[in-house]
Amino acid sequence: MKRLLENFPAVVLVGPRQVGKTTLAQTIEDEKAGVYLDLESKRDLQRLSDPEDYLARHEDELVILDEIQRVPELFTSLRGLIDQGGRKGQKNGRYLLLGSASLELIQQSSETLAGRIAYLELHPLDVTEVGSENLDRLWYRGGFPESYLSKNDESSAEQRDFLIRSYLEAEIPRYGGRLASREIRNLWTMLAHQQGGMLNIADLSRNLDLDARTINGYLGLLEDLLLIRTLKPWFKNVGKRLVKSPKVYIRDSGIVHELLGISGLESLLGHPVVGGSWEGFVIENLLALAPPRTDAYFYRTSAGAEVDLVLCFRDQTRWVIEIKRGLSPNITTGFYNALEDLKPDKSFVVYGGDDRFKVGGASEMISLPLLQAELLKKS
Repeated sequence: MKRLLENFPAVVLVGPRQVGKTTLAQTIEDEKAGVYLDLESKRDLQRLSDPEDYLARHEDELVILDEIQRVPELFTSLRGLIDQGGRKGQKNGRYLLLGSASLELIQQSSETLAGRIAYLELHPLDVTEVGSENLDRLWYRGGFPESYLSKNDESSAEQRDFLIRSYLEAEIPRYGGRLASREIRNLWTMLAHQQGGMLNIADLSRNLDLDARTINGYLGLLEDLLLIRTLKPWFKNVGKRLVKSPKVYIRDSGIVHELLGISGLESLLGHPVVGGSWEGFVIENLLALAPPRTDAYFYRTSAGAEVDLVLCFRDQTRWVIEIKRGLSPNITTGFYNALEDLKPDKSFVVYGGDDRFKVGGASEMISLPLLQAELLKKS
């Protein structure tokens, strides 16, 4: 974020609800690094009754505007102040814009502040933030702070249930959804059952008794709200018949477990979704730390060559990553066939242990925290 603040007048932080944006902003204020305004507060709104005047008096400070999507007229004021400051030679990093509704915030800011802003996605908590000793707790509870930090698993489940209901009953309908919350929850739950599976719109349509166009629309909305991820297949021509359908994941593992009624880690370990849940958890933890403009894919051919994650970095290097939960996982022929096809610069098998060692030639068996450390070296 510091680099973006140095290069742009304004930075927009986007992310799903309740990932600690306000806490981040409050920390910045506590360190005397800027002025923090919560636009859901009547007192702070009164301060901005004349936004040009108030903001001009703080032109030499970082101004943090939380829930800015609730006051869309501010974007026009910011544009004028940014342009005036530019003519006076004022430095970048003047405004930090926060909001829980990422889709709405991006649309409003991009329309008004084009060329003046940068975007930074805030992810839920990852393993590097909670410590490798808390990996299983993070996996089961997910990365939303209120869920992860709850006093026990039951309280964590209540937090996740509240988050799900708030999306179903308040957040999603704001964007013109026509389906009842029950139908959207059924779609979300079916995605949880199929965590990490191939996206099949026809199956979803048949099982939910909804037309394909409606399902596509809601999947797009869930992805825009950073609730699901569709991982596209590797598309380069390798002379093979490639699978063309994307894979779909619910991005937060805790939400997966709550939708499926999984009551604790022991229940998760015996549940059919355990493999898909672990795979999605690993992918999100890796992508949260990947360098900017890293492209992510999976690879699968009709002949059985397969790898769970292909990372393509801006320096043109490529890593392939297979994801296994066990302590002594079986590496299939499909993984080695994928290596022959893709010829990556590095290849890894993430497993449930805490060490790293060579396996099958140049590939490494490696723990999630150690692979995250390797990714950070790329940043």
